[in-house]
Amino acid sequence: MGKGGGHKTLLSLIYFIGVLSVLIFAHEFGHFLAARSVGVRVEIFSFGFGPKLFSFRRGDTEYAISLVPLGGYVKMAGDDPAEGLTHQSWEFLSKTIGERFRVIIAGPLFNYILAFIIFSTIFMYGNPTLTTEIGSLLKGYPAEGAGLMVGDTIVAIDGVKVKYWEDATEIIRGRVDGPLLISLERAGAPLEIKVVPQIKETKDLFGKPVKIALIGIAPSQRIEKVRYGFFQAIGLGFNKLIGITVLTYKALFAIMTGQLSFKESMTGPIGIFIITGKAAELGIIYIFHLMALLSASLAIFNVLPFPVLDGGHIIFLALEKIRKKPLSAKAQEQVSNAGIAFLITLTVFVFYSDIIKFGIFEKVVHIFKK
Repeated sequence: MGKGGGHKTLLSLIYFIGVLSVLIFAHEFGHFLAARSVGVRVEIFSFGFGPKLFSFRRGDTEYAISLVPLGGYVKMAGDDPAEGLTHQSWEFLSKTIGERFRVIIAGPLFNYILAFIIFSTIFMYGNPTLTTEIGSLLKGYPAEGAGLMVGDTIVAIDGVKVKYWEDATEIIRGRVDGPLLISLERAGAPLEIKVVPQIKETKDLFGKPVKIALIGIAPSQRIEKVRYGFFQAIGLGFNKLIGITVLTYKALFAIMTGQLSFKESMTGPIGIFIITGKAAELGIIYIFHLMALLSASLAIFNVLPFPVLDGGHIIFLALEKIRKKPLSAKAQEQVSNAGIAFLITLTVFVFYSDIIKFGIFEKVVHIFKK
């Protein structure tokens, strides 16, 4: 590996650790604040995992910085029935179901809030957006034969004004029943060209067959920062978060019903590392955008009703509410152990899938052959 490649890998690693640390730390900080707010004693609040590098005590809590800088953890008094409870008011399991629910849900909620804040800030600061300037024409597609040229700027399609590439492609792909009238600017002069798109049958995000129209154009690299006012940015940030949430749950449903390939849809740490590196090459704003996406995903994943996740603990609370008493410590331990075993299996599968998907094995072999 050359110096340039090593430098990029190091930067990717730094960004990867930084992004994951912020996400996990925000999650644990949510649990920490909620626990303190309901009177649960927090014994340890650590930034990072592993051996402690530095720590100090304030009140009943030890604050620590640990060796492995990936997020952190919160150790609450009385949160494990196997350790033995004294039934003091400051123990987690001595709190009401509602209070424990607040502590559990606070972690995913803080990730959700973090995603909302980042998205809103990006919209206020300036969201990098591709303009409608044509950067290249694909050979054999209708645009080339119709007379479109590199450097043309699309201003309207079938009378609908467009300013950004995403808007233009959305309109073009949806026109599967006739020609398109594309209004352009070429060297400052207006021009209209009729294009008959090529119709392609493909599958959407959820594996359903769809038809899309293609004309064979690609954007230039000209980008504008689109800024919005405070309230509009907040509204856009909220809409973005809701859209991601709906899309994620639809995708999860499609995976569970077999409509969508689990192998192709899920990405683990290796995939996130590679994606983070690519985002870093584009600029810091893309790192923050990725961080917001991952933070929202972490929140959504954590509230799934699965043992060892926050959603699994919420299910235990719901059962306790219905039964008027908690599940036995042994039953909770058995369910949690089964959940851990499944998650370990899932993690191994996702790691393997990432290695195959991103060609990691071939790259390692190539490096050693040099």
